[in-house]
Amino acid sequence: MREDGAVTTESDHPEPPPASASIIVLTLAHRIEAELAAALMPLRLTVSRLALLGHIARVPGASFSDLARMGAISVQSVHTAVKAMVAAGLVRDRTARAGSASIIELTAEGKRLLHAAQEVVAEVDERLFGPAADPFQRQVGTAVLAAFARRNGS
Repeated sequence: MREDGAVTTESDHPEPPPASASIIVLTLAHRIEAELAAALMPLRLTVSRLALLGHIARVPGASFSDLARMGAISVQSVHTAVKAMVAAGLVRDRTARAGSASIIELTAEGKRLLHAAQEVVAEVDERLFGPAADPFQRQVGTAVLAAFARRNGS
């Protein structure tokens, strides 16, 4: 019986939905992104900007189109982000002239920032997936790394 005098039935307390891998992974991804965003803030770096710097570092000579494909974002978004990173001294476009393909690369400052960000990512990984982390999260972290190691032939 509820406080208002009404009788409760089982339908007032429906069964929880079945577990969903999609929902579990998405929930964990949101938590990871929030932790990472907060940790990168002192570097004045966003998660998406970090990803773009990483793609530029890993694929020398990547074009705007290449970067858009790798980041699953629009070419226009890449242009905007790269323009801001050029202004900040993080990347340079070696062939920025009308009608020719661009070759984007990190500057020394971009490399320094990427290295600092990688240290921050390692700290977040340790906190979320390391020995002191929740056992479920440790298990997920181990499984993800193993899956990608197999995928990349490592």
